[in-house]
Amino acid sequence: MINSADEFVRLRQSEDPDEYHRAAWEEADVDVWREVMRAYPDMLEWVAHNKSIPEVIIRELYRLGDKKVNDTLARKRKTPLDILEEFAHSSDESLRLSVARHPKAPRSVLMMLQSDDWVEVRKVVNERLEKDDD
Repeated sequence: MINSADEFVRLRQSEDPDEYHRAAWEEADVDVWREVMRAYPDMLEWVAHNKSIPEVIIRELYRLGDKKVNDTLARKRKTPLDILEEFAHSSDESLRLSVARHPKAPRSVLMMLQSDDWVEVRKVVNERLEKDDD
């Protein structure tokens, strides 16, 4: 368990693979995540990378509107479906592409992305929908 913001930052910046792994996988209390977000804004992306962050922290990160953080959240398996849907409507084509590739993207969102402006998004969506139809 990560017990403080300082500990998370130390683990994340460590060159020891075991410590780096802890920063990516270990849980922390919501208050610890919030302290990292407040005290270390340059670590927001790495908070988003952590596999155990709770939904409340995912939502708080999303509300910040940071591009790198949102890019990470758009690929994260635990990202709630309503946030994925918001990303699917984004003007940022990389977010829409991440949603198109996201394993939990609902069929309704994929269907909407079938008419995306970017050919790459349409290609990914059509491939996924074809697989689903098999």
